[in-house]
Amino acid sequence: MKQAMITGAALTAFPIVLVRKSPAAWARKTIVHPTVDNLRVVGLTDIRMTKIHETGSPWARQNELVITEAVWEDIDRLACVLAQTRNSTEAWRQIFIKPPRKGWSETVVAIKTNNIAQQHTRSAVMAKIVHTLTNTLGVKPSNIHIYDACHGSEMSTYTPFADLPEGCRIEETWGGSTEFTAVPAPWKGSGGRAHCLRHLVDGSVDILINIALCKGHSTQFGGFTMAMKNHFGTFSPRPGHQSGGQDYLIAINQTPEILGSMDSRTGKVLYPRQQLCLIDALWAGKGGPGGNPSHQPNFLAMGVLAPIVDYQIATKFRGEKMGWEPNMEMARRMLTEFGYIEADLPQGGTLIEL
Repeated sequence: MKQAMITGAALTAFPIVLVRKSPAAWARKTIVHPTVDNLRVVGLTDIRMTKIHETGSPWARQNELVITEAVWEDIDRLACVLAQTRNSTEAWRQIFIKPPRKGWSETVVAIKTNNIAQQHTRSAVMAKIVHTLTNTLGVKPSNIHIYDACHGSEMSTYTPFADLPEGCRIEETWGGSTEFTAVPAPWKGSGGRAHCLRHLVDGSVDILINIALCKGHSTQFGGFTMAMKNHFGTFSPRPGHQSGGQDYLIAINQTPEILGSMDSRTGKVLYPRQQLCLIDALWAGKGGPGGNPSHQPNFLAMGVLAPIVDYQIATKFRGEKMGWEPNMEMARRMLTEFGYIEADLPQGGTLIEL
């Protein structure tokens, strides 16, 4: 009871995350998101989301082919199945948790998009999430920041997301990854510190949303790049492309900057920061990260814990459905380094598909 009172008081106070001088101590298998099953990943395939099949089209053409109404409807359906409720408003209010001592109009949201090379988040997907924040929850458009700290330069020119609420901020690199912060084991490079986006280090961002793509990559990262590696545009990607890059990928995704402020004694997350991971695979790539997409799966997926999302989509969607077999040694580390094995996953480890 005493510990519960301490934890409750910490939640009420919602401490600002200061620049840490020692490695984070997130406790493996600790619940990160308190109101959604952390191990639940849902997906759907719906050919109604695009007008025609046109595989190698560039981003602007993809936006012309997307049927916005179908995408928005399907994202609501995914939210309902993820939150295990029939009402989309109730589902979104379960997925997105208001920070303690703040109203929704004061809440600051950062959306990490992948802006490298030719494949980018489709406008309909981005707009649906932003309008959910503003229309359903009451977040001010000016408090919503879309960024890629590494590859976001000139995003507003070359990836001008359409149909966003007026005032929503396309921040491009948002100042870049400039602030030193501690990065825990298993990474051992550079004294356990790396550069990260300042707005996450100083605690000014309340909610982090990860909108990732579904592309191939080096086998050292599992042969794919999705939600976890998307944060190579939150933290500096440089250490990830040196010796120990796999460890760095895992470690940055265990930090308070991504998961949320933590109890210094127990490693438990006091308030979840990254509250949604969404995979936009309307178009996807067997290879990558550069080049136009090789396939048009008309697929979307979501969950709340990035390593679980990546493992399930890499093995069940990319591997079993598309035939793009991942490097299973690295894919399994995305479970084990967070304290899980496949037997822990719901419904026998299958991807929950609508």
